[in-house]
Amino acid sequence: MRKISRSEEILKKVLSGDIGLHEIEQYADAKQAIEIRQKALEQTRKLKLESIRQYTIDAESASRHNIENMIGTVQVPLGIAGPLKIQGDHAKGDFYIPLATTEAMLVASVNRGCSAIAASGGAHAKIFLDSMTRAPVFKTASISEAAKLVQWVQNKDNLEQMKSEASKSTRYGELLHIDPYAVGRYVYLRMAYNTKDAMGMNMVTIASELVARMIEKKTGAKLIALSGNMCADKKPSAINLIQGRGKSVVAEAVIRKSIVEKALKTSPEAIVEVNQAKLLGSARAGSYGFNAHFANIIAAIFIATGQDAAQVVDGANGITAAQLIENDDLHISVTIPSLEIGTVGGGTRVETQKECLQILGVQGSGSPPGANARKFAEIIACAVLAGELSLLGAHASGHLAKAHKMKR
Repeated sequence: MRKISRSEEILKKVLSGDIGLHEIEQYADAKQAIEIRQKALEQTRKLKLESIRQYTIDAESASRHNIENMIGTVQVPLGIAGPLKIQGDHAKGDFYIPLATTEAMLVASVNRGCSAIAASGGAHAKIFLDSMTRAPVFKTASISEAAKLVQWVQNKDNLEQMKSEASKSTRYGELLHIDPYAVGRYVYLRMAYNTKDAMGMNMVTIASELVARMIEKKTGAKLIALSGNMCADKKPSAINLIQGRGKSVVAEAVIRKSIVEKALKTSPEAIVEVNQAKLLGSARAGSYGFNAHFANIIAAIFIATGQDAAQVVDGANGITAAQLIENDDLHISVTIPSLEIGTVGGGTRVETQKECLQILGVQGSGSPPGANARKFAEIIACAVLAGELSLLGAHASGHLAKAHKMKR
């Protein structure tokens, strides 16, 4: 008689409902738990998970740091664009951009933009702001008490106390400032932190809780929620577009008229008009994103490099500008106020994503701390610039539909 294995015993209890899918790790290691879930799904749904079960990443590490109820992985095609020539404060040289996407022609489009930028001498990038926010909301007894809380927060000595309290939870994070906003007797405190090479949401959440509890004790205000949605995280918002969140970065390039004509098959004048018309369309639509397709490039880089894909919603809210300059050359720039990225923590631990960060030369902590994340932000902005240039060129030349037909 065949001896029943431990995994088979657990599987039977899962199928009977005695053990929940989320409880399997209490009885098995991470790899066994994944296999048991796979078999349970196959038997209950009457299917075979042939591809999902094939992966190379460390299942134990992913289950501990990145996901619950793991059953395998989903593979996304990964392409490379470049070289992209960049002259930034932190990113200098030629870079190859990993893009994980299922959208045909996206990599080819970014690659075309990279070529045009390189042929014209490269792109430049600057970071104007570097801070991650969390905005707890407090309830006070009256609007008079709300005003007192705002005054208390704005006091320099009190701010120093809050900075000291925040530092107890992190070696790297640093509370920079707090902006108060009152709505009736509720007060929202938008706390901004320097999080170095981490994207930093977990870091600032933990630090903000310490600060919020201190505020409760000192002022009598009641903490209602650690996030009051004025952060604002993963939601389209005017505050992030205006004040920025994460990295606020701008990239620019001057594309010579001859390069526009040769590489993009159109003219600088036509690109400027297309961009202007699209910006007016964004305004008429009430959009926060005045651009051609920031989200395409940001999403593809985020997936490839282990960023929080939901934060594409913030990164996509930016502005593309195009103008004619001397000799009828094209000046093009992208402004990304809220690029929330990191090179340590979160999904950057996953082996495939770690390798993509290595391709860019930004994996892990920088020296000094924060240097890698700032370099990464400049690379992303310049890649977005390449994507915008190429798509605007495709519209101006009338080649957009033709390119997509080729990949049908």
